[in-house]
Amino acid sequence: MELAKTRKFNLIIDEFQEFFNINPSVFSDMQNIWDSYRNDTHVNLLLMGSVYSMMHKIFESYHEPLFGRADATIRLSGFGTETMKEIMHDFRPDYTNDELLAFYCVTGGVPKYIELLCEDTDLSIDGIINFIVRDNSPFVNEGRNLLIEEFGKDYGLYFSILSCIASGTNTQGAIESALGGVTVAGHLKRLIEDYSLIKRVRPIMSKARSQNVQYEITDNFLKFWFNYFNRNQTLIELNNFEHLREIVLSDYPTFSGRALEKWFRLKMVESHQYSDLGSWRERKKGKDANEIDIVGIKTDGKTALVAEVKRQRCNYDHKVFIEKVERIKSCLLMKYEVETKLLTLDDM
Repeated sequence: MELAKTRKFNLIIDEFQEFFNINPSVFSDMQNIWDSYRNDTHVNLLLMGSVYSMMHKIFESYHEPLFGRADATIRLSGFGTETMKEIMHDFRPDYTNDELLAFYCVTGGVPKYIELLCEDTDLSIDGIINFIVRDNSPFVNEGRNLLIEEFGKDYGLYFSILSCIASGTNTQGAIESALGGVTVAGHLKRLIEDYSLIKRVRPIMSKARSQNVQYEITDNFLKFWFNYFNRNQTLIELNNFEHLREIVLSDYPTFSGRALEKWFRLKMVESHQYSDLGSWRERKKGKDANEIDIVGIKTDGKTALVAEVKRQRCNYDHKVFIEKVERIKSCLLMKYEVETKLLTLDDM
């Protein structure tokens, strides 16, 4: 800071949260020095960290010394849809949309995972899965290592909750039943606010206090890891990756179908044409719920898009879809002009 009185420069400290493990008093020292010097100096201080919960605690917890000191916060997210298409084109010019979907399913656009796949596979579906699901794969323990770093010694119950959500047990009541009656409300709240690993999913246009809440893992790779690696630890311990690959490949159409919905939502977010975006479901006693994959309210305030997502057009039932559209029009979208659309792999 003395040097910065006479020179302009950038000071970058990576994995900043590690001071918690080395010498936590550093944060108080920095607070005092920064407050004393910042108005007379020309340093641009960049502090980076890969453990979200710790960085959140350091800069956003009211009781921490550096609370309120950050002038700007950047939360890095994965590459967008157009960037992922460009990468696929660079490394596999004749790629199919199903291969693009597999690429997105596993990486979620995270550069680290993309780099590994681009360097070591041909980016075909078989190539991606064979590389990920094998002995000594960097992906096998990646989920556990990431989460233990986040949760520390309390990771056990968090793992169980995330495993439930990944398998489709995604309401608070269902999770608590699956875990033998353990109360998880506080853990779910922390997974959202402190760890940013899950999010609440409510039907579009429902009230914030609505009890019709489901939970969803936000990270594509963690969804994949819990579905296949965490759930099949015995196969991994037996080094039976051949059978695990068979499980992944046989389940791929179902797993990737859910990722395809997320891909189209991401494209719609990137278009900046919508003021509200989500899905819709209506509970019906004794019957399957009415569900619509994507509902988007356009920024003109007059138009709504209602979309069905299917991997293949042949799986689409137009009559059933239109019945659901008429239902949502009558109970939720009365004042909107409704557009309908079928979205498949061909539309990626």
